[in-house]
Amino acid sequence: MADFLVFENLSKSFGSTRAADNVSLSIRKGEFFSLLGPSGCGKTTLLRILAGFERPDGGRVLLDGEDITALPPHKRKVNTIFQNYALFPHLSVWENIAFGLRISKRPRQEIETEVERMLHLIQMEDQARKRPDQISGGQKQRVAIARALINRPQVLLLDEPLAALDLKLRQRMLIELDLIHDQVGITFLYVTHDQGEAMSLSDRIAVMNRGRIEQVGAPAEIYEAPRSSFVAAFIGDTNFFEGEVADVPEKDYSRLKIDGFPDVLCFNDKQIGKGNQVYLSIRPEKFNISREEPSADGRHNKMRAHVEDVIYLGTHTKYWVRIQDYRLAVFRQHSRFLLDEKPIRWHEDVWINWHADDGFMLERYSESDERLTNLPPQQVGENGLEDKEPTSS
Repeated sequence: MADFLVFENLSKSFGSTRAADNVSLSIRKGEFFSLLGPSGCGKTTLLRILAGFERPDGGRVLLDGEDITALPPHKRKVNTIFQNYALFPHLSVWENIAFGLRISKRPRQEIETEVERMLHLIQMEDQARKRPDQISGGQKQRVAIARALINRPQVLLLDEPLAALDLKLRQRMLIELDLIHDQVGITFLYVTHDQGEAMSLSDRIAVMNRGRIEQVGAPAEIYEAPRSSFVAAFIGDTNFFEGEVADVPEKDYSRLKIDGFPDVLCFNDKQIGKGNQVYLSIRPEKFNISREEPSADGRHNKMRAHVEDVIYLGTHTKYWVRIQDYRLAVFRQHSRFLLDEKPIRWHEDVWINWHADDGFMLERYSESDERLTNLPPQQVGENGLEDKEPTSS
């Protein structure tokens, strides 16, 4: 599929801060694409440049083959939905949706037809005469989407659109956004710091950090095969080990030397050579945990651990286990629950094991890893933040 929206070598600074640092990115027509990253990473700056609210210091933006970098906002075929929805409080739902067409002086019959079509799309025909203060937050969100779509933009920009909603409403709106995107078929560019939103909605995601793009890919690719320590820590939960490549016994596998551990076999998709310092990233759900020693298998790693905490979460149990100086998160999925099975408890000694393919080697000394090297690896948890010490139970 041909590239439809292209950011080409974009740069933008605010004082000494590089909000966009030579960013290049291509988005396909009809794609639901998310820019994901922490506050201040540059994702909203890219959105504002595309919308025409900011001018880049360098680079250009192409939309359907046209250079729109210098076009004013009203001449771009893009519409933006902000966190606060920006609805007119004195106008009804019907009039809010019709506003863009009225400004464009469209014929009355066309306006009526298009507004009714949008009301049907967002399933709010019975709310058409109410004002914004008479409808819920989720309904305001739908009205904002309809008002943006009625002008038939080529790209719909969504800047943290669900941030003001409570958890259950956000979850419902995620489903509705996905359905609306499928129905209208235009390109959605979604900006969020919430990995759950991005993972559940997106065809592809660009993970941003410090004005740069760390990785672009489908949600499963980014989660299962992160290319940097930042991506591994920011997307989901992970465990980090510091080590050195001791040997490369096979083309696609390496043995890592980690202080206090037996040698660890790891998939080496990045072909990192012997002697290099690396991080090893392993997701908590990739571990198996048991009282019994697992059988020997050339592709599995196994070692003893001590349980420091047990947290029952319904769908799974989260264990904090200690191996030497490392405190690891281990998830055990409840695919079956046996009442007569004796559960693993606090302070027990256990075995953990994992397949070599489930650990990812990541270069340690890159600019994007600075926030991680300042923390002990065993304390890097969800979103790259330091986890609290576990409580005894």
